[in-house]
Amino acid sequence: MSLGIWQILLIVLVILLLFGAGRLPRMMEDLGKGINSFKKGLKDEEGERKQVDDGRDGR
Repeated sequence: MSLGIWQILLIVLVILLLFGAGRLPRMMEDLGKGINSFKKGLKDEEGERKQVDDGRDGR
């Protein structure tokens, strides 16, 4: 099931009506910050795992 252009436009219109044009950019900015924070957390976790694995190999 794929979304056509009319379905996407209808969804965007409903979102604009619910949240208003003023709040929408702020919400998208907050969403972007959350995604960036999540990605940073994943990279930090991956770096910590690599350090632990490197420490085991050195013994």
